[in-house]
Amino acid sequence: MKALLVLVLGGFCSMAIASEAKDVEQIPVEQYSYSQHLDIARVISMSEVPNVCEVVPARMTYEDSQGQKHILEYRVMGNGCSNG
Repeated sequence: MKALLVLVLGGFCSMAIASEAKDVEQIPVEQYSYSQHLDIARVISMSEVPNVCEVVPARMTYEDSQGQKHILEYRVMGNGCSNG
């Protein structure tokens, strides 16, 4: 009986993970421009900025006020520059 319960719960977990991964893959990556007006209600995640001294791409996944998820790609200066 315990084995059946573990099997059923494992199946549900697998379906939930697959569903979430599918949602992320279907979100198109938007390129940021300064003229863009962003509707950011909640930031879900932000990519790490590498330790280099140059402009690099970064991504932010966020939810707008309507509950829709977006992935925004923008350019940032790396964290590897010294000020002196």
